[in-house]
Amino acid sequence: MLSDEDDRDVDVESDAEKRAHHNALERKRRDHIKDSFSSLRNSVPSLHGEKASRAQILKKASDYILYMKKKNNSHQQDIHDLKRQNSLLGAQIRTLEKAKKSATFHSELSKCIIESDTESSSDGDEEMVTQPQNKSKKLKTAH
Repeated sequence: MLSDEDDRDVDVESDAEKRAHHNALERKRRDHIKDSFSSLRNSVPSLHGEKASRAQILKKASDYILYMKKKNNSHQQDIHDLKRQNSLLGAQIRTLEKAKKSATFHSELSKCIIESDTESSSDGDEEMVTQPQNKSKKLKTAH
């Protein structure tokens, strides 16, 4: 049978092992936190290669996240606007293609009157149109 002294030795070894195990776990936890802060610091462009406290890393990371959220929202709005514009342009193309196939196109085209250089107009709604052989003609648009 084990004596009281032997029991105490087992308890002491057991306590020492528990402490050592706990210390190892704590060291592992601290190393993980340190590595995580290092990774976070490397993820924030304004902190690349810079020494910074944990508080500075958290502050700069938070600022960067807010900046990226705003930038992302802006890009999402741009995408939405471009899709809307694309849809409108597609509708215009379809309308023009239909008009081209019908007499509507020809009647719309006849609204534009081409005048020669010798004729002049005084209403100011003219644009110079360059014709082949560098001859300029005025294109009068109907309103």
